[in-house]
Amino acid sequence: MKQLALSAVLAIGFAASGAALAQVQIGQAAPAFSGTDTAGKQVALADFKGKYVVLEWVNPDCPFVKKHYKSGNMQATQKHAAAKGAAWVSLNTSGAAGDPKTAASLGAWTKEQKAVISNLVLDKGGIGRSYGARTTPHMYVIDPAGKLVYAGAIDSKPSSNADDIPGATNYVIQALDELAAGKPVSKPVTQPYGCTVKYDTAS
Repeated sequence: MKQLALSAVLAIGFAASGAALAQVQIGQAAPAFSGTDTAGKQVALADFKGKYVVLEWVNPDCPFVKKHYKSGNMQATQKHAAAKGAAWVSLNTSGAAGDPKTAASLGAWTKEQKAVISNLVLDKGGIGRSYGARTTPHMYVIDPAGKLVYAGAIDSKPSSNADDIPGATNYVIQALDELAAGKPVSKPVTQPYGCTVKYDTAS
């Protein structure tokens, strides 16, 4: 029943927003972006030129996001990425149909979670649409040449139950480890799961 409910949530989300979203292909240049983070600082993808970059779409109220943060799994993944020399940019997309978060509350949440990230960027929808971000979480890995090398889920267990984490394959860690070893990413595209990113239809 839980899996059925999850499938229904994902299907509804894709039907509602999928047609308006870009479809960035693996191996293509990652869409350039700039935005303001929770400290009011301008952040651009170009700031991380020559480095691996992990993008994470996040919504603190989403049970799937809570699964990975309350368990420490996302923070462990962030630390692993940092150890590989990668930058980590979290993004919160809020449209008119969503639940907008203030910079102050998002910044406080990041500190409470002890997130190991470079920035948390506030996105009105343009960045999310350019990447085709559909869920929270939705993960992307960009290589030092600026090309997209991974897009999809954080791991292989599409549930909101933290007990599933130990038996899951962490696709972000797997991708970073393979890249560090000079290998291509063996699973460059996976099905993202989580709460639907809600876009303002006017954006």
